[in-house]
Amino acid sequence: MGAKDMTEKTLEAMNDVFADIVNGLLFRGRPVLREEDLTDAQPFSMYKADGEIHEQERDVSKYWLAKDGNQINVRIAFLGIENQTDYDRDMPLRVIGYDGAQYRAELAESERYPVLTLVLHFGSSRWGKNRTIYDAVCVPEEFSPFVSDYRINVFEIAFLAEEAINYFHSDFKVVADYFVHSRKNPDYRPTDPVKFKHVDEVLKLMSALTRDDRYAEMLNEEGGKPENMCEVLDRAEERGMIKGREEGRLEGLREGRLEGRQEEREKAMIREIKAIKTIMNLQKMSAAEAMDLLDIPSDERGEYQEKLFSSD
Repeated sequence: MGAKDMTEKTLEAMNDVFADIVNGLLFRGRPVLREEDLTDAQPFSMYKADGEIHEQERDVSKYWLAKDGNQINVRIAFLGIENQTDYDRDMPLRVIGYDGAQYRAELAESERYPVLTLVLHFGSSRWGKNRTIYDAVCVPEEFSPFVSDYRINVFEIAFLAEEAINYFHSDFKVVADYFVHSRKNPDYRPTDPVKFKHVDEVLKLMSALTRDDRYAEMLNEEGGKPENMCEVLDRAEERGMIKGREEGRLEGLREGRLEGRQEEREKAMIREIKAIKTIMNLQKMSAAEAMDLLDIPSDERGEYQEKLFSSD
């Protein structure tokens, strides 16, 4: 995904969500991994290339611990999650780099435990061929008996089966439900919206994965934070309508002024007055505030005010 953005990691870093993802994807929803058995692991590791030391960073990583009361007995596993919105043909090489660095770190420890990485692909198209080292690297037939293969665990979230969504019980279920259904129907709305537990983290993850700032911007709205996905999608649609109307107004006025056609200008003003009314109703703004939002020129506001209230 290019440069790592902290906003895409915060939800999955929550122990309840991390455990839910692992249980949902690996154990069909059975509570094998408990959130209280997780502790944060160091996401950074080092490798040497071209004579220099470089740093690599996982998205989210945790230790799975076996506990007896407050006494930690043993590390069961090291678990990592990597997010992808686009297909990466080199992902097998990246994952083996992450996992190898962790196994190397175990040489300095008294314990030995498995390392497991889950690649969560949120794209609307299927993951490509490369899921193993043999897929990513050309191995001559003569070498194949001696070159070990390595398979990565890719989970295509948008292509999960309907019943698989019910394997999740945390806020990740809301995210999975959105990606599965919006791929098939862009106008999808949940019929039984669930209240968020981690609303900030859900909206930041949605913004990062969809590359749409409207979700994160909802955290600072005067009306308060949305409580479920229906509210989120309704507000996103509202913001899109306002932006579209603003762009249409500017384009319409530009055409009217440049070409000197009064008829075009009148049409643009009618569209703009409708947009002002919509903003006033949805955002509970005054006419002046709505015109500020749409950047109506100050020398035209008197005419807009007159037509706005005369059309009621």
